[in-house]
Amino acid sequence: MGNSYAGQLKSTRFEEVLHNSIEASLRSNTLVPRPIFSQLYLEAEQQLSSLEGGSRADNEEEEEDGEGGLEPSSPPNAYQLPPPPEGCCTTDGFCQAGKDLRLVSISSEPIEVPAGFLLVGAKSPSLPDHLLVCAVDKRFLPDDNGHNALLGFSGNCVGCGKKGFCYFTEFSNHINLKLTTQPKKQKHLKYYLVRNAQGALTKGPLICWKGSEFRGRQNSTNTCSSSLFPPLESSGSLAAFPTEPVPGTNPSVPVGAQQAGPASDHPSVTTATGPAVFNGKDSPKHPQLVKSSLSALPRPSALGILPNSGPPKKRHKGWSPESKSTTDGGFIQGGGNRAKHEGTSIPCVPQAGLVGPASVTFPVVASGEPVSVPDNLLKICKAKPVIFKGHGNFPYLCGNLNDVVVSPLLYTCYQNSQSLARAYEQHGASTMQPISEETQLLLTVYYLVQLAADQVPLMEDLEQIFLRSWRESHLTEIRQYQQAPPQPFPPATSTAAPVTSAQLPWLAGLAASSCNDSVHVIECAYSLAEGLSEMFRLLIEGKLSKTNYVVIICACRNAAIDSCIAVTGKYQARILSESLLSPAEYQREVHYELVTGKVDSLGTFFSSLCPEGDIDILLDKFHQENQGHVSSSFTASSTKKTAVLDASGVPVCTSYHQEPRGVRPFQLAVAQKLLSHVCSIADSSTQNLDLGSFEKVDFLICIPPSEVTYQQTVFHVWHSGVLLELGLEKEPVTKQRAEQHVLKLDTEAQARFKAFLQNSFQNPHTLFVLIHDHAHWDLVSSAVHNIYSQSDPSVGLVDRLLNCREVKEAPNIVTLHVTSFPYALQTQHTLISPYNEIHWPISFSNGVDLYHESKKYFGLSEFIDSTLSGHSLPLLRYDSSFEAMVTALGKRFPRLHSAVIRTFVLVQHYAAAMMAVSGLPQMKNHTSVETLEITQNLLNSPKQCPCGHGLMVLLRVPCSPLAAVAYERLAHVRARLALEEHFEIILGHPSSGITVGKHFVKQLKMWQKIEDAEWRPQTYLELEGLPCILIFSGMDPHGESLPRSLRYCDLRLINSSCLVRTALEQELGLAAYFVSNDIPLEKGPKNEALESDGEKLSSTDEDEEAGTEGSTSEQRGPVKRERSHSHDSASSSLSSKASGSVLYGESLAQPSGPPQGELTRSPPPCGPAEEGRAPGEIQRLRVSQGSTVISRHSPGLVPQPDSSLRTGRRSLQVPAAPSSQLSSSSSSGSSSTCAVPAANVLVLQASQCSMAKACRQPPIVFLPKLVYDMLLSTDSSGLPKSASLLPSPSVMWTSSFRPLLSKMMTSTEQSLYYRQWTVPRPSHMDYGNRAEGRVDSFHPRRLLLSGPPQIGKTGAYLQFLSILSRMLIRLTEVDVYDEEEINTSFREELEWRYLQLADPWPDLELFQKLPFDYIIHDPKYEDASLICSHPQTIKSEDREMSRKPDDLYVRRQTARMRLSKYAAYNTYHHCEQCQQYMGFHPHYQLSESTLHVFAFSCSMLGEEVQLHFIIPKSKEHHFVFSQPGGQLESMRLPLVTDKSHEHIKSPTFTPTTGRHEHGLFNLYHAMDGANHLHVLVVKEYEMAIYKKYWPNHIMLVLPSIFNSAGVGAAHFLIKELCYHNLELERNRQEELGVKPQDVWPFIVIADDSCVMWNVADVDCAGERSREFSWSERNVSLKHIMLHIEASPNITHYALLGMRKWASKTRGREVQEPFSRCHVHDFIILNVDLTQNVQYNQNRFTCDDVDFNLRVHSAGLLLCRFNRFSVMKKQIAVGGHRSFHITSKVSDSSVAIVPSQYICAPDSKHTFLAAPAQLLLEKFLQYHSHRFFPLSLKNHSHPVLSVDCYLNLGPQISVCYVSSRPHSLNISCSDMVFSGLLLYLCDSFVGASFLKKFHFLKGATLCVICQDRNSLRQTVVRLELEDEWQFRLRDEFQTANAKEDRPLFFLTARHI
Repeated sequence: MGNSYAGQLKSTRFEEVLHNSIEASLRSNTLVPRPIFSQLYLEAEQQLSSLEGGSRADNEEEEEDGEGGLEPSSPPNAYQLPPPPEGCCTTDGFCQAGKDLRLVSISSEPIEVPAGFLLVGAKSPSLPDHLLVCAVDKRFLPDDNGHNALLGFSGNCVGCGKKGFCYFTEFSNHINLKLTTQPKKQKHLKYYLVRNAQGALTKGPLICWKGSEFRGRQNSTNTCSSSLFPPLESSGSLAAFPTEPVPGTNPSVPVGAQQAGPASDHPSVTTATGPAVFNGKDSPKHPQLVKSSLSALPRPSALGILPNSGPPKKRHKGWSPESKSTTDGGFIQGGGNRAKHEGTSIPCVPQAGLVGPASVTFPVVASGEPVSVPDNLLKICKAKPVIFKGHGNFPYLCGNLNDVVVSPLLYTCYQNSQSLARAYEQHGASTMQPISEETQLLLTVYYLVQLAADQVPLMEDLEQIFLRSWRESHLTEIRQYQQAPPQPFPPATSTAAPVTSAQLPWLAGLAASSCNDSVHVIECAYSLAEGLSEMFRLLIEGKLSKTNYVVIICACRNAAIDSCIAVTGKYQARILSESLLSPAEYQREVHYELVTGKVDSLGTFFSSLCPEGDIDILLDKFHQENQGHVSSSFTASSTKKTAVLDASGVPVCTSYHQEPRGVRPFQLAVAQKLLSHVCSIADSSTQNLDLGSFEKVDFLICIPPSEVTYQQTVFHVWHSGVLLELGLEKEPVTKQRAEQHVLKLDTEAQARFKAFLQNSFQNPHTLFVLIHDHAHWDLVSSAVHNIYSQSDPSVGLVDRLLNCREVKEAPNIVTLHVTSFPYALQTQHTLISPYNEIHWPISFSNGVDLYHESKKYFGLSEFIDSTLSGHSLPLLRYDSSFEAMVTALGKRFPRLHSAVIRTFVLVQHYAAAMMAVSGLPQMKNHTSVETLEITQNLLNSPKQCPCGHGLMVLLRVPCSPLAAVAYERLAHVRARLALEEHFEIILGHPSSGITVGKHFVKQLKMWQKIEDAEWRPQTYLELEGLPCILIFSGMDPHGESLPRSLRYCDLRLINSSCLVRTALEQELGLAAYFVSNDIPLEKGPKNEALESDGEKLSSTDEDEEAGTEGSTSEQRGPVKRERSHSHDSASSSLSSKASGSVLYGESLAQPSGPPQGELTRSPPPCGPAEEGRAPGEIQRLRVSQGSTVISRHSPGLVPQPDSSLRTGRRSLQVPAAPSSQLSSSSSSGSSSTCAVPAANVLVLQASQCSMAKACRQPPIVFLPKLVYDMLLSTDSSGLPKSASLLPSPSVMWTSSFRPLLSKMMTSTEQSLYYRQWTVPRPSHMDYGNRAEGRVDSFHPRRLLLSGPPQIGKTGAYLQFLSILSRMLIRLTEVDVYDEEEINTSFREELEWRYLQLADPWPDLELFQKLPFDYIIHDPKYEDASLICSHPQTIKSEDREMSRKPDDLYVRRQTARMRLSKYAAYNTYHHCEQCQQYMGFHPHYQLSESTLHVFAFSCSMLGEEVQLHFIIPKSKEHHFVFSQPGGQLESMRLPLVTDKSHEHIKSPTFTPTTGRHEHGLFNLYHAMDGANHLHVLVVKEYEMAIYKKYWPNHIMLVLPSIFNSAGVGAAHFLIKELCYHNLELERNRQEELGVKPQDVWPFIVIADDSCVMWNVADVDCAGERSREFSWSERNVSLKHIMLHIEASPNITHYALLGMRKWASKTRGREVQEPFSRCHVHDFIILNVDLTQNVQYNQNRFTCDDVDFNLRVHSAGLLLCRFNRFSVMKKQIAVGGHRSFHITSKVSDSSVAIVPSQYICAPDSKHTFLAAPAQLLLEKFLQYHSHRFFPLSLKNHSHPVLSVDCYLNLGPQISVCYVSSRPHSLNISCSDMVFSGLLLYLCDSFVGASFLKKFHFLKGATLCVICQDRNSLRQTVVRLELEDEWQFRLRDEFQTANAKEDRPLFFLTARHI
């Protein structure tokens, strides 16, 4: 009942925590709770968002009801109060025993509070102005995070002392709450009660019951407190202050929505000034206190006044203005850290817009008397105070200015927050007021009060606090403009009165009073100068030793206040002042300290620490004592073990080997994404990239000036094969050739870049890809270079080179920026379109593994996850003893930069650790545990491997001078300890290569099997397996990859004060690593493990032997397995079982490093450029794919491994991985022990090759505490605090008014976030981009590839280059039909040939004598019926070669051809030359077109036909109009006598359907730019889509009745239209004096797939000579048309055409220049001569053959130019494929076969949705043998076809005859036919005509007519019944419904 949560808490998170973490709540009082405020405000974002969405409305409402009990909104449950016991007291405010419980009455009385109980205030509905005091067990109250309150209740009455109330219902009755609703503790227990300085109980913070509120809080705390430092401590300090603010103090805070509670209730509270005491305990330390006090405030962040950050509650309506401020206080969710940033680090100089460092140099407004800075300030204070200018005027400072730092960051922060309201004012919300200055300052004080002793303020935290405060105070208006759902309660903001300047100092003092002097407030009467002088006096007197922050307020002026804040805490002041230095200043400062000897004092101090005297003395002593005793080689010192020896007797490590190279699935996916983005740029209508014009790809990779990165990239390029793939080099590619494609951006880069530009200019048909790797480096504008050019010529180099005008304008350069940290390229001014960003894909989506990868990438988020509970050892750590020593020394040596101190301390630790490990155990006390662990592992690792493989320790020292000091010192200590040959110390600097001692080079060469005497390692990857300390210097890493043997990444010296997201993430990126994806199978039989492993792992790449030389056969099994073990895989578990002493799977797990020579040498395989782990690493990645497969196939592996191991030499390969298989032969020892004599002998060995271990798990990373806290604390978004930092030093936030990044954001959304909320600083190269005046300021050919560090981006972009090159080659090629002519054997000899071989044109007289070749030779008609020209033409066997029916659908043969410059193109082609032709030219508007109707009468159709022309304005000159813009009269035709060489006389018509994108209608290049008229003939329903794609083409739109017609209709209408137009033109030109016969009568009818044209050049030695040679070349269509149109007597030819191209064209086909035969595909038609010969408008197939036969039978000439040929492109869509025959019954899924295309009339056959003519043609093609059984394969007795040619299939021959009088027909007198086909015969066919022909007995007849009636009439008219026998059942129809007008046929047999 009363203790039930039913119906109360809607927050699932809260419930979950409640139920899952009950124990945690019991533990909570042993922890220091987080400050409530900081939680509340620091995390309030979450609440706010839910709040604004109205999600919390219900909860809030309920909570409020308790307070406002009778308000109308309270829930209507009727609650029956149990009757009170007789005689008890029922007075409000008293318990039933009659004791007073009101706070006002008993606040000063002593109250006994049992241990574990807290005093809380309960609200009674009947006493709204009073709180009732109760004692409640704190386990039943929420903990500091707002979670974990136990269900139920336990409380005591403080009045009568009655104890043990177990139900809140019972308790509420006892204290006379008199509720009308069900009693719930969440509603009625409202406030914690605390004791003020006078010991009186006062109302403290709200008890926040809501899960969501706390969620916010928690983060906030985190953020703020823990953001940079430990959250826990922070809470303590702040706790106390909350109580005071609550009072009436915060009136000004606009936030009013959730104040701590009506301050008005307890005005007295405001009086509290001393430290608050909570329930009698001292507040600051006590967790609880914190809670309570805080809650009053804004718990959010430190600032806290606002108790809850939730939505405004109803109770606040009557709130006094004061309480309001609380609210503001707190929200700092992200603030803490952020502020730090901005405040601290230069990079962040937030909105100041300054280029330089933010230090005293900033102009600061000053007024009044100057303030003198005391001379010995630094000496006394031990730190330089940092003074942040706040509001108003700031006085001049004079005197010792070197000892103070003045910064405008806070001022900027205040200014930005003042502008918060502008965003909403755009929506018309003009009433919104910004936060007042007073409120800002008060919130700042609250924030400072809650900061822990080791926390540093962050400007960004403050900004978030201001933002939240302002949003809460304007919740209603904001909601209104955001159109959020209405809230159930009226927001109460209007009543809050602002804080006045008079109240301000008092309120600030009140807030500060609770923090033990951590914050000191100084109030000035006249000016800030007084306060500053006072502060300096107090500092000198040592009275501020415990004070971290001094707030100086001058509120004397009427309107405004002056303020500033000085940071005086030694820790905070040091970090803030150092963070204000720019990187250059930081380096200068350190260099100065080293040069001037300031650091000597540190050395002296260290010496004094060592009880045994100076360390150097100890070292010398040790050196002398041990000279000669320490073994100098590590092999000697390594423990003796069984070792595998190779052939030459050298020990071999079996647990380590390399992987084959290859491209990982992720890299391939990214390469394909890059390619698709490039294609989309090309496909867009902007014409920015014409991929079709490029023939090859070239590239240049620009990288930062790091020698190691340069060598690493050259290596990738060299070994990836990309140079061969792109055709840039031939085998063998040398390293020098690879270097030509990698450019180091140093002082010598300009000359090479210039050569690159020159090359791109000279090769316009090469696409150059300019790859800018590590693109976040050097974004300095070239404008800045102009200022600094003398001092540093490399400044702004990237901008000068990559953003130069030549690169931007070159149409053949695509720029690809590649980076792991793209934020600085994602600003409002970026040149890169968001659509051109490619982000590395995620590996999992909804739990599905998208890409099967053998390795798991371990990046920042995985490192952070490892620190969560449940992981055995966190991979991110910090060293507390190191940090403590640094802090102590910082106070002792205030003038030294902390980087110097940190470096010296760390080097000292390493030196002491080396000494401790080497035999001076007393030195253990002078190092930290962490450093000792690192050193022990470093020194011991080589001893555990027979080869001496060891670990790498990366020691990051960003400052080069300090790195040099560290190197010298460590090298000295190593030498004195005689460890020179145990491990190497390498100083890595970007500007220099790697120097490794001879001994270690020899080791590396031995491991890597390198013979080259001159070889030296040039990349860190080549150091794999070398035990070493790599001191890595340089302000930023430049993309250097580290080997897999990296075990420790010591980042304790990174510049932690410069907190910027990019800087932080790139340091951590050094540790990014790939580990095996396999999960260790701890249990289960070995075989199982083996098998599953094998199967899971078998993946994609080819099996590569990882470079083995020796007998591969034996090792094959094991090697292949390798992959399975890559991490803690099954194998590992096996081995671990086998030898208990081995860590599970260590040895095997890693198929690790590169023991092989070649291999290793080429570490990262081609692909992963940044694979991060050494030579082998990359290979290792690959191994996974493929190598394992074998494992499945080789079951008997157990003995095998041994044998392979024994084989010696290559055994290395076998190793580790095999171990898994080794099963019993326990590879666990694989490291060295693997050489086992017998298969089943177990060799147990405790040690393993450290390489195997290192490769199996990511490195351990040591961080500065500040950075560690930053990464591990999360803000309200759930992201690490570091994600909310300023993304890069070269950008700034556009506004404080911005949301936080969210954990749910994808990379794309994160990019959009930065594009919205950041702008470049003036020094950034993109700063001036918007000034170019273009709305669209993105560069069209610029892309950005981003992906985590070391994940393989280099491999991905090299793969992209390969597939781009392949695609370009493919783009410049087309598949053209390549089929030999058919039926060539039927050609007759000489008398059929044109023998004048040298004639350029046909001689009319000779040509007329040639017989017509009826036989079809076009290969597309291979399945068509043969046409007989005279008897015995064909022997039956001749036709056998035609395709078998089963091969019907076999793909036609094609050849891939490179497009020539004279090709026809589809819509995907864009180039500058044809832009205008296509109508897409940027300077022209999209072509305007007009629609014109052209009508003419057509006897064939029996009616007037109306055709529509769509004519673009640019083409109107081809037409004649009655007046401009008037009626279309005709299409202009030239004259036969015209002799233009630039004008094609014949108009070209291209019928097309379904090919708006793919049809080859762009004839600009084919016509070589010549003037021509081209008309597309389209169906009405496709008009719009064709118009869209081809806006500048003339369209002829067929009438709608032809929407379902075939190509015959288009041909028919084209010809009819053109004849009609010829008549009109003749009439028009006759009036101009032109003879009718002189008007040009030809048109071209071309298929939409004609792509190129060729001419055969024939060399005839003599006309009859056999000497004959010829060659074919590509020519323009213009060349061919001009040649044909120039033919003499051309008007005497009816049809002209050309050959279809085939690669196997025989010489004799070309030798004869002209043929009189069929022409197809591209014909030149004389519309005048063919006036009376029509195309059949109903036809779908073979209509050209039908028309050719008609033309010939009409006595007209058809001429084919054999020396011209046309290539036809294979287009997979549209054309005849667009006709689908389907059933009219929609749900029928059964396929329709051709036999179903006809049926008996009146049957119930399924009707089909297809034209009758199409069904007829298709049926006859496949099933004509049903009608003509005798004709099957009977070529000597063909079917007689009258007036038409229909395809009856390849096995039936036909003989075509025309019934027209005077027509030319073959002689049929001696032919006997096997069938007769009469198709829609007209009146020319009569009975007498048919009687001329002879038929076989039993021959069949087929008559086809439009309807049954005409069928009968035809039979009668032709007297067919005389010779043919008809049966009723022989009548058929096409399977059409009646409304579709089926065709009917009748069959009969010859009598």
